[in-house]
Amino acid sequence: MLKYKKYFLFDIDGTLGVDDILYEGSRELLGLIERIGGRSFFITNNSTKSRKDYVEKFKGWGLDTDEEQFMTASYAACMYLKKHYEGRKLFVVGTPSFEEELKSFGLLTVDRAQPDTACVVVGFDRTLDYRKIEEACRLLFRPEVDYVATNPDLRCPVSFGFIPDCGGICEMLRVTTGRTPCFAGKPDKGIVTLCMDQAEAEKDEVLVVGDRLYTDIACGMNAGVETALVYTGEAKPGDLEDTEYKPDYVYNTIEELYQELYRLHVRKGEGQG
Repeated sequence: MLKYKKYFLFDIDGTLGVDDILYEGSRELLGLIERIGGRSFFITNNSTKSRKDYVEKFKGWGLDTDEEQFMTASYAACMYLKKHYEGRKLFVVGTPSFEEELKSFGLLTVDRAQPDTACVVVGFDRTLDYRKIEEACRLLFRPEVDYVATNPDLRCPVSFGFIPDCGGICEMLRVTTGRTPCFAGKPDKGIVTLCMDQAEAEKDEVLVVGDRLYTDIACGMNAGVETALVYTGEAKPGDLEDTEYKPDYVYNTIEELYQELYRLHVRKGEGQG
């Protein structure tokens, strides 16, 4: 039940805000969660920014956060690659921020297809150019080279609509090379598990909130926790008619979730500071 949730795991783009715009109700909801003794985490598949970058982004919204609250697809990818590819060469299709995050984990990145390259790593890349695509294809036609990507999202919400996300880039590579990657981010349950382990949370205390059925809602379902869908990003009401990813709660906006949580707590005398 929503009343007993303590740990709220939010997608960011299309859920709490878009570009530099914070949606109405997001600030109030995050404040309310803190007032009732809960904790917010942010589980984004956007790999253009490191956890440190996100702390700064939220500061621009007037929100104080710490790096431990952010479980990004790039962070999950770094942990996976650290375990399996430490000391081996990685060709990266990603932003400079993503590449720096990989290096901060002690991982070895290269900017050209080299004979001993072990793996192609793809993220959501706003610095994408054709040279990167050509080098990635050169490597992916070699079956001994592995292939890892941060997230399967096909498109990323922006103020005017959408732009290609990591999954869109991977789809272009798939139709060219016939290769599909191992994805580190949502819908893999690992990104939720990282948050739960940090908070020592029980499953019935956790709610995953997002705007995509096949990543956000699927991720929560894979982790065995309840989910809430908002219609401010990719998913639309008609999408629920033919999907295996059924959310437990549905709201038009994050403001509606805030209002319901407010009714459950503050109007009944709880969470008063």
